[in-house]
Amino acid sequence: MKQWRSDEIYSSAILRAYDLWVLGVSNRWAWRCPTRRLLDAYNRHVGDRHLEVGVGTGYFIDRCAFPHGSPTRLTLVDRNPSCLAWAGRRVGRHAPQAVPADALQPMPDEVRQGEPFDSAALNYLLHCLPGPMPAKAAAVRHAAACVKPGGVVFGATILGQGVRHNAFGRRLMRTYNRRGVFGNEHDDASDLETALADHLDGITIEIVGVVALFAGRTAGLA
Repeated sequence: MKQWRSDEIYSSAILRAYDLWVLGVSNRWAWRCPTRRLLDAYNRHVGDRHLEVGVGTGYFIDRCAFPHGSPTRLTLVDRNPSCLAWAGRRVGRHAPQAVPADALQPMPDEVRQGEPFDSAALNYLLHCLPGPMPAKAAAVRHAAACVKPGGVVFGATILGQGVRHNAFGRRLMRTYNRRGVFGNEHDDASDLETALADHLDGITIEIVGVVALFAGRTAGLA
C-alpha cells in the first residue's frame, strides 16, 4: 500500500470530491460531527484579520460570517499548492494572501509581518500531522505567534484514542493512518489539552462524536 505524505493526496481531482466526501459523508457517518458544528465554531471565533492554517478547499472561510462582512486581512497557509490555489479562488472576493508553508515550522516573514491577526484556525489539521501530539503542538505555537494578545486560536481535530469510533470510522482510521494521510492513531483529548495549554490561555475543548473542537486565547487581555 502506497504511503503518502498527508498533504500529497490533495490533487485537484481529490479536492473536487472533498466537500462531499469529508464534509458530507465522513463528518456525518464516520466522525459523527456534523459540518455545521465546525462552521458554528468559525462564526463564534473568526476575526477581521484571520489566519487559516491548513486550508482544505476553503469551505469554512467561504461560508463563515466575518464580524464586518469581509475580513480586512485574510492569509491562507498550506504546504500544498493545489489547496492554496483552490481555496484562494473560492474566497477570491476577500483578496486573500496565499503563502506556501509547513505548519510545523515558524511562519514565513510575509505572514508574521504587518498587523497581527485577530484569529487563527487549525481546522482538521492536527490529525493530519505526523508524530505524537507534543510534536504537533509546534503548529499551535507558530500560529499563536502571529495572533495579537488576547486573540483566539481555534480548530478541530479527529481523535484516535479515548473516544468510541464506529465501524465505519475505525475502517477509515486504519486506512488513513496506514497510508500516512492521518497521523492520529494515538491522539487523545488529554494530550491535546496539554499541547494547547502550553501556548494558549482559557482552553476549551468540546468532543462531538470523535472530533475535538478547541479554542484558546493568546497571552494578554481578551
